[in-house]
Amino acid sequence: MKSNLLLFISLAMIFAACTSQEEVNVYSARHYDTDQELYADFEEETGITVNLIEGGSDELIERVRSEGVNSPADILITVDAGRLWRAEEADILQPFDSEVLEERVPAEFRHPDGLWVGLSKRVRGIVVNPDAVENHEELTYEDLADPRFEGRVCVRSSNNIYNQSLVASMVETMGPEATEEWATKLVNNFAREPQGGDRDQIRAVAVGACDVAIANHYYLAVMITGDDEADQEAASQVEFVFPNQGEDGRGAHINISGAGILKNSPNKENATRFLEYLTTPEAQKHFISGNNEYPVNDEAEIAEVLQSFGDFKSDAVNVSALGRNNPEAIQIMDRAGWK
Repeated sequence: MKSNLLLFISLAMIFAACTSQEEVNVYSARHYDTDQELYADFEEETGITVNLIEGGSDELIERVRSEGVNSPADILITVDAGRLWRAEEADILQPFDSEVLEERVPAEFRHPDGLWVGLSKRVRGIVVNPDAVENHEELTYEDLADPRFEGRVCVRSSNNIYNQSLVASMVETMGPEATEEWATKLVNNFAREPQGGDRDQIRAVAVGACDVAIANHYYLAVMITGDDEADQEAASQVEFVFPNQGEDGRGAHINISGAGILKNSPNKENATRFLEYLTTPEAQKHFISGNNEYPVNDEAEIAEVLQSFGDFKSDAVNVSALGRNNPEAIQIMDRAGWK
């Protein structure tokens, strides 16, 4: 009788272990239909069920913290290295090793200690009125602080994480003093007080409210490919410039969508397989199509609209610096008067 009981317990433990290995629990701040299709493909290919919880980045980070050791979450997917840094600071991530990810994803898009990995790239560049800006193809971020752009620059507010990460990258390459000088001069060149989102900045350039604007590339791509005729018309009036492309230029500022495995993940092996799957060329093509982002895997095909933007050189700064320098970037922007 005792041996039968022990056998039953052993079989139950084995069944429970097998069951837990057949799922991966994903907390995601991305909300694109193409992501859902991709998860379904992963399930069909591996037999591992993807259980998805969606929400805002800060909301999901706080949820994982409150769940503590009882959290069922395996993976956090979010946008911007600054938000990945917030997860890192909240101590909810664990390091992971994967030779596959190291091979597919360049080092500058992976956390140095393996806490997260980039899944897609976002370029924060300059949108211009090509008829109003001479030699616009040669623009740099530094140029926007030049007196010739007085009253000609549009940008969204300083509480936007994309702008904070841009300034954080400049802190890394230029140092805090030079960055603050740049930010102060940039504010003096604003055509209006910061307002709206990136599409609003693009629209402002199109109607002549300003001649240049700072914006992420995919906002323009979505305006070009979307169904809104007014946005299509606005997009036709502007061009996207990859800054700092000269021979000695550091390249365009890159941010990422990324993911990490959570500290109390009950299915770490499946979570690693899931991240590896998302970086395959086939998966990358679908993962980035919902928002016209660039792949982190150079072997993946990019969207047709992005091919029309042309090739560019990327800033080689490891994107983990964008989070590490975030507090200083916010202070610099505040002192500069960037509202």
